[in-house]
Amino acid sequence: MTHPYFEKAQHPRVLAHRGLTTTAGGDSGVWENSAAAFAAAHAAGAEYVETDCQVTADGDVVLFHDSTLARLVGDPRPVRAVRTRELALIFADHGGLLTVADALSAFPTTRFNIDVKTAEAAEPLGPILVDHTHRVLITSFSDANRRAAVASALRSGADLRPATSGGSRTIAAVRALSSLRLSPARALRDIDALQIPERHGVLRVLTPSLLRAAHRHGVEVHVWTVNDAVSMRRLVAAGIDGIVTDRADLALATLGP
Repeated sequence: MTHPYFEKAQHPRVLAHRGLTTTAGGDSGVWENSAAAFAAAHAAGAEYVETDCQVTADGDVVLFHDSTLARLVGDPRPVRAVRTRELALIFADHGGLLTVADALSAFPTTRFNIDVKTAEAAEPLGPILVDHTHRVLITSFSDANRRAAVASALRSGADLRPATSGGSRTIAAVRALSSLRLSPARALRDIDALQIPERHGVLRVLTPSLLRAAHRHGVEVHVWTVNDAVSMRRLVAAGIDGIVTDRADLALATLGP
């Protein structure tokens, strides 16, 4: 059965990568994973937003990609060592910090693709998602983090499990099994999407056999991170179901009805 996360939404899917911060005119001046970046994606017509979560020193689950503040502000401290209030002040002039709860409340029609970056984020994320699992997909490079977040949501009273995307081990298993023409059914159990790069170094991750195997088991395939119209059209013509992109505005114009 198709998870509600995918129902009554545009296909191919366009997932705004950490919101929308870059347009044809260049940098918009707001940070990734900020309230302003999500608002820009929503205004452009994006139904899906891809984002990431970490836990602050206060135990709040916030939308933040990196493990430290180094890339954004040159501060080497890990996110888990920073109080939520301080992080909010840092974000104040750059689009505004969001907790997961804030985002779900502020964007009630948006479908969120949430990457669980750390094991510490998995357990507290679950209760936040209880009333929103119909519009949330949980992913992580770590299959353990993904499973822990889903289990936490169900333990907390969710009537429906969130949609899920397989982690690195799942992707590797499906690619290997499909190339050998073996069934990946066990690896794809409770998986709704495979979100993959087209290539990883010299290795081609997206293969015709992987795509066919996923589709045989009702699993969508989304490719990241695709930012030019030519590649968007080529990948959709090859049969993928969605792209994760920094240019949701361009993708919607290119792939829209």
